[in-house]
Amino acid sequence: MKVKELADKLGLRAINAYKDKDVEGVYISDMVSDIITAAKANSVLITLQTHKSLIAAANLVDVAMVVFVKGKNPASDVVELATKAGIGLFVSEADTWTFARKLAEIGLK
Repeated sequence: MKVKELADKLGLRAINAYKDKDVEGVYISDMVSDIITAAKANSVLITLQTHKSLIAAANLVDVAMVVFVKGKNPASDVVELATKAGIGLFVSEADTWTFARKLAEIGLK
């Protein structure tokens, strides 16, 4: 499944321009060290964190997209950094658990 297709299915709000990569898995964490050591390439990264370090970690791992849950919005410098890296940033109003369940319901784990 592609980033755009997933975003459309789940009603996510895109907050930047992004590359429409393949999505192959899910990783949930709010800790940069966890993302660097355990997230897989082409994953959806679900988080509450909105700082620049998160984007650096997501880029290092080559995630497909980042979804900020609970309606969190990053600052403009974070959006700019993600756009340069081609990482799509999206917002969901759902909490982490609810959003993860939605991903599982459409077969993404």
